[in-house]
Amino acid sequence: AQGRRVKRLTVSHAFHSPLMEPMLNDFRTVVEKLSFREPSLPFVSTVTGTTVSDEMASADYWVSHVRATVRFANGLRALHGLGVRKFVEIGPDTVLTGLVEQTLQTEAVPVLRRDRTEVRAAVEAVGRLHLAGTPVDWPAVLPGARPVELPTYAFQHERYWLEETAGVGDVTAAGLQGAGHPLLGAAVELAGSDRTVFSGRLSVASHGWLADHTVGGVVLVPGAALVELALRTGDEVGCGRLEELTLQAPLVLPEAGAVQLQVSVGEADAEGRRTVEIHSRPHDLAGAATAEWTAHADGVLAVADAAPDKYDAPWPPARATSVEVSDVYDTLADKGLVYGPVFRGLRAAWRRGDEVFAEVALPEEAANAADAFGLHPALLDAALHAIGLLQLADGEGMRLPFAWSGVSLQAVGAMALRVRIAPDGRGGATVDLFDEAGLPVAQVESLSLREVSREQMAAAASAARDESLFQVEWVPAVGGSSVAAPWAVLGDGPLAEGGEVFADV
Repeated sequence: AQGRRVKRLTVSHAFHSPLMEPMLNDFRTVVEKLSFREPSLPFVSTVTGTTVSDEMASADYWVSHVRATVRFANGLRALHGLGVRKFVEIGPDTVLTGLVEQTLQTEAVPVLRRDRTEVRAAVEAVGRLHLAGTPVDWPAVLPGARPVELPTYAFQHERYWLEETAGVGDVTAAGLQGAGHPLLGAAVELAGSDRTVFSGRLSVASHGWLADHTVGGVVLVPGAALVELALRTGDEVGCGRLEELTLQAPLVLPEAGAVQLQVSVGEADAEGRRTVEIHSRPHDLAGAATAEWTAHADGVLAVADAAPDKYDAPWPPARATSVEVSDVYDTLADKGLVYGPVFRGLRAAWRRGDEVFAEVALPEEAANAADAFGLHPALLDAALHAIGLLQLADGEGMRLPFAWSGVSLQAVGAMALRVRIAPDGRGGATVDLFDEAGLPVAQVESLSLREVSREQMAAAASAARDESLFQVEWVPAVGGSSVAAPWAVLGDGPLAEGGEVFADV
């Protein structure tokens, strides 16, 4: 109402809000059974915004911590008053770092960043602290390293590095906003409307892991990736639920060149629902468009519902029969679905009546990038491979997802999942995804499948080749000489009638 930009957070509980009050008495009962001690180091609390000591050694403090306002700015000023001038954020991203710099106009260093690997982010943090004059225990940071002698040169402490300027990859140079997603590069809010368009560029060269998902010999962007795109763009506009998404045409990645991707989110209706559309068009190696836009999916986004309950049943599920999964991917490959290492996430499976249970996980090479996605497409796709356990013996084709309904995400960055799949009573399936503790990660209320034959796979491969740089073209064969030549027949038989016959040559 005040025109401020807000974002719906994907969290399990609304801490520090009135929604926590029903659990405070039960929480106090648990906390009062614990033993407390005063902190041994100076401690500034975000509950009081001041230094605390024996106040922390009480149940009252921790009960208040659940419900009370977070006085982060007051705490920062208290630290500043104590002479603290350097700050290190120990957490999964840089949320608090920005708040420190805004409040105190001083530098803060994050140890982890969601767009970088843990090792790189940690080493960069140590380097920034070292440059800022913070003592570093280098033997601990680089164990086993040996000192290297530097030239005996009287260094003149002057910088001659060229200042960085906005490059081609910096979308802000074009007046756009960064999308903050591995599959999307930029976002723009259209003037005079409430619509937002997100764009990106996909290729086998830039997103090599997508090459591990091939159908009929061509690289297809999985439907799970389109669901991830819809959820991500919906989250940006306050719509955390994907009411429906229907896949219209396969998104093929060419062997050379790339595809330009565009996700359009429409204006909100009276109930806050928005349309979402996903298009692409091919680009050649020079980055020029080579064809018209193709519609790949359309759907509806809505405001998120309450999170489902925790999965408290035993795991593996009781009375379920273990299913052998070692040959699943060989069987799929025989049907034209060839999965590389990143998409081979099915680890174990069980069947109980019409229900299928499974465990899936990302391989190490993909797990490092999991926190950059809401739900990594390879992990969601692997969860759906369990559906195939009931379909492997049915026909020559494979039933693939094409219509999704009621998709919601409760937790981001998952690297492993427990999966429950059951019929939805309408010819489709419901899919529930949990972490190893049983906490909900994502749900699909209804997933409809469609039969894909070998002929359709071949057509998809042909369509991809039509957009390739090189094509196969048949030309008439050059005719041979029409001049008759003599024949000689050895032996007897019907071929010798009317011709010369030789007993030997």
